[in-house]
Amino acid sequence: MVKHKHEKHMHIEHNYHEHHNHEHHGTERHNHDHNHDSHEHHGHHGSHGNHNHHDHGDMVDNFKKRFFISLMITIPILALSPMIQDFMGVDWRFSGDMYVLFALSSIVFFYGGWPFITGGISELKDRNPGMMMLIALAITIAYGYSTVVVFGWDGNQLFWELATLVDIMLLGHWIEMRSVMGASNALEQLVKLMPNEAHRLDDNDEVTDVPLSELKNNDRVLVKPGEKIPVDGTIIDGKSAIDESMLTGESVPVEKFKGDGVIGGSVNNEGSLTIQVEKTGEESYLSQVISMVKEAQESKSRTQDLTNRAAKWLFYLALVTGFATLFIWLLLGYSIDVAIERMVTVMVITCPHALGLAAPLVVAVSTSISAKKGLLIRNRANFEGARNLNAVVFDKTGTLTKGEFGVTNIVPSKDFKEVEILSFAASLEQNSEHPIATGIVKSTKDKKVKLGKVTDFESITGKGIQGIVDGRKVNVVSPGYVNSNNLSYDQQLFNEMSEEGKTVVFVLLEDELIGMIALADMVRETAKEAIAALKGNGICSIMLTGDNKKVANWVAKQLEIDEVYAEVLPDDKANQVKKIKKEKGWKVAMTGDGVNDAPALATADLGIAIGAGTDVAMETADVVLVKSNPNDVVSLMELSRKTYRKMVQNLWWATGYNIFAIPLAAGVLAPVGIVLSPAVGAVLMSLSTIIVAINARLLKA
Repeated sequence: MVKHKHEKHMHIEHNYHEHHNHEHHGTERHNHDHNHDSHEHHGHHGSHGNHNHHDHGDMVDNFKKRFFISLMITIPILALSPMIQDFMGVDWRFSGDMYVLFALSSIVFFYGGWPFITGGISELKDRNPGMMMLIALAITIAYGYSTVVVFGWDGNQLFWELATLVDIMLLGHWIEMRSVMGASNALEQLVKLMPNEAHRLDDNDEVTDVPLSELKNNDRVLVKPGEKIPVDGTIIDGKSAIDESMLTGESVPVEKFKGDGVIGGSVNNEGSLTIQVEKTGEESYLSQVISMVKEAQESKSRTQDLTNRAAKWLFYLALVTGFATLFIWLLLGYSIDVAIERMVTVMVITCPHALGLAAPLVVAVSTSISAKKGLLIRNRANFEGARNLNAVVFDKTGTLTKGEFGVTNIVPSKDFKEVEILSFAASLEQNSEHPIATGIVKSTKDKKVKLGKVTDFESITGKGIQGIVDGRKVNVVSPGYVNSNNLSYDQQLFNEMSEEGKTVVFVLLEDELIGMIALADMVRETAKEAIAALKGNGICSIMLTGDNKKVANWVAKQLEIDEVYAEVLPDDKANQVKKIKKEKGWKVAMTGDGVNDAPALATADLGIAIGAGTDVAMETADVVLVKSNPNDVVSLMELSRKTYRKMVQNLWWATGYNIFAIPLAAGVLAPVGIVLSPAVGAVLMSLSTIIVAINARLLKA
């Protein structure tokens, strides 16, 4: 878990290490106010865009029920329709049959068509015409006209067309809402990750099972093997491997010990743990993930604005083309029923059903893919722009490096081997809590070096530590101690290592100098891969750091970074980003860990926060990388490209279909005998909706 920046940038004030003065980065968090407009779902999206998923589920069932009931009533309507009987070459007419047909059709119109009528009225009130208004208009005209025909007007009633139109619309909506819901369900699964109860310990260590809502900060809870961890907190007793894969995407269980943080919703694999509660309810990691995902789904997408405008224009186009069709067919001498049938068909065809679905479905699918990959999108418009980036600016500490010490060089003197020097130093250092000690001990685990038995351990203020390791006196001391005792060592090498920003300690055996160990903030392997991948895509990588030039250049050399800006003060980082954007005319992403990088994250075209564990609530970032993996910057840009491509495909399919279908519906090919009925129009339109829905679901990470 990545610690806060101010912890990572602490001066290493070991009681014995005289250390280069790394600049301390400020830790003010700059609160940048994102203006997340709520998602303007037009048309039918307006009818369910802002409901929670439970209501959404009820609406799906409602459409399903209306569809099946209307479908069953449509069968007798078809059988009673004279036009269908003529087509089938049968005669099932009887006296009063038209009144039965009218009654059945009225049920379909008012019951099946009700969602479209109410949706149309609400769009009319909002003065924001869209698809619902279009369907409402089409079915109202068909129903009104057919009713007049039944009660005496000369012409052919269109009840069978009205019924099939309502059925197909309901089916289209039902399929579409299920698709939207399927895409969002992945996020709802996150909510289910939390257990309902926790085993709270009282002052006498007695266990009481309480609902999660009753837990307060600093309560202690017991988590047994195999159970889900109920809250975010810190282990105060026990150790275990914890499966965080559902939350962070980390595939292997993470070993956790006393003092480590844990995330609510992760699974405790083996040991029993006692956890001190730190964050509950809204503050918890999971709640933040869920609210960020919702924010992302509601934040406006540029492509969606385009979609909303297109839907409105199609409505006006439908009205103009519809009435133009009516008048032209009348002027050509056709009867009113033929002209109205053409008009109804045009209005049905023009319903921007698929168009209304094109962007929201892709947004929902891409948001749930990104959440599973540990990419939390908070600002969709900026995320969509990620496909056009020219450069990615990285903060150094904690982003490109791990923010923790690791051994970089072991320099033996006399006849000693590197392994022996490391073993002596680590045996002694295992008693110290200091970051340098931790770095030395950790490197013995990686290299599988055996540690000796230590007695008489003591810390000598200002000088270092000493003790007896396997019966021999060992000291690990600072350069100051070595110099004051006039011990000789390779000063040129020492100076070179120091200039690279490394901290050097000296190992003494029986008061004789046997070697030096250099430590530095370790470079992330994933950072190397990420920078290589960016290079492959022709994107420039830039490092921006407050650290000194030599340290920055040393890290940059290992990573093969294109440009380095070092010794930049925290409040100057934003200006530096502005400068890069202005001078080169580039689109720039900034990647940092969001504390002192906040102004720079806000200034960049895309702000990416590296946030592990509970530090996920980065106010200024457009995207948060949960796993703190620089490789995810590459994944993010790829997902942005794929999402945009899918949206464009869907928009073309939806509008291209209308361009082709409207003239057909208006009867352009009538002279050659090709006339599109409203029912066929509805089938085509629903087909385009289903294709758009399937295409959106084909978006893969």
